[in-house]
Amino acid sequence: MTRKALVVRGGWEGHHPVEATELFLPFLHENGFDVRIEDGPQVYADPETMNATDLVLQSVTMSEITAEALKGLRAAVEAGTGLAGWHGGIADSYRASSDYLQLVGGQFATHPSKDPEHVHGGETDNYLEYTVELTDLGRRHEITQDIDDFTLTTEQYWVLHDDLIDVLATTTHPVQPYHPWHRPITSPAVWTREWGAGRVFVTTAGHSLDVLQDPNVRTIIERGMLWAARAR
Repeated sequence: MTRKALVVRGGWEGHHPVEATELFLPFLHENGFDVRIEDGPQVYADPETMNATDLVLQSVTMSEITAEALKGLRAAVEAGTGLAGWHGGIADSYRASSDYLQLVGGQFATHPSKDPEHVHGGETDNYLEYTVELTDLGRRHEITQDIDDFTLTTEQYWVLHDDLIDVLATTTHPVQPYHPWHRPITSPAVWTREWGAGRVFVTTAGHSLDVLQDPNVRTIIERGMLWAARAR
């Protein structure tokens, strides 16, 4: 039976929601998904569409969501629809909605910058080299098994989160003399969440197209989408 994937994209253009999601459409087709694309979350308010959807791939940074659309998304996930995404497209969506944050389980707080002496006013001011470290669970989980710790140079997300997520990988923000915190802070970099009969998958890597095409990041996203999708 053909499964249905709903790709919802939009919000801040700096995360290239169209180009980024296009990278994964061939994978979804190759894995038997019939794909529908929507330029915004209002489709979540359509119960007929959501009831038939096995996977939502969302790339909507910031933006807003109506109460009806959010209610529809939460109901769909609770009933078994999977929700997956990366970076700000899922972890920095709909900042004004606490119910959305509860559904996803983690929220972008910041991405620390370089030393002020090396800040020049562009997006690379926030590009740091950091390591994504697999947890014990991550080393045996189907999404991240056989992947070793790896290094990226991109935005390093600081995430506020709760204890209902299952963390597959982390990243640690070090103490620097030009930052105000006093000890290293470890944030989830890849996590899953079970919500009712549904599954949620998030990775914080994915600011730019080159990061999405990193072999480790791409593999994690592809496996994460399959893990989250409802089994038919």
